[in-house]
Amino acid sequence: MSRLKNITLVFILVLLSGVPAYGADIMSYFNKGNDYFNEGNYEKAIKEYTSAVSMDPQFMDAYYNRGLAYYKREKHDEAIADFSKAIGSSSNNAEIYHFRALAYYKKGNYNKTIEDETRAIAINPRFADAYHNRGISYAKKGRYEDAIEDYNKAIAIKPGFTAAYFSRGVAYARRAAADFQKACDMGIPVACENMKQVSAE
Repeated sequence: MSRLKNITLVFILVLLSGVPAYGADIMSYFNKGNDYFNEGNYEKAIKEYTSAVSMDPQFMDAYYNRGLAYYKREKHDEAIADFSKAIGSSSNNAEIYHFRALAYYKKGNYNKTIEDETRAIAINPRFADAYHNRGISYAKKGRYEDAIEDYNKAIAIKPGFTAAYFSRGVAYARRAAADFQKACDMGIPVACENMKQVSAE
């Protein structure tokens, strides 16, 4: 997820514009953490962010960035805890809900993913990635109509969103397979043949 780094940098700038000035030591830890993160050295980034929050437990930027680093290390419980901490002080930021949703998704908790992406969309109705991720979670629960609706919204916002086109194609195929199966069970031979064809693709 190379774009995660870009989002991180933008989000740091946005958050720091609205927080009190910190001392040189704590900002040194924070900035080192950012440097390590962008180098892909997430373990060292986590250590630096941890040093920053140990100096100021209310330094929410550090919790958020550490959450991103935990996510990159696939430590999803830790990421969720840090994102939750950051949400406590910035409940109107769609990005935090989106990244916590991604962590929930990685844990297979699709209900929580849907809840958080819904919050993100309520804050930013043009958040294409949030629609796409919520759609994937709907699809995981077999709710293909809801998934397709979200993919349509994502594509309307971002017409070049190739992943959303692919996900929508998969959802259409799976919805068709379910209908073919029902028709096959009801004794329509051609539906059984179509079911076999869709399943083989």
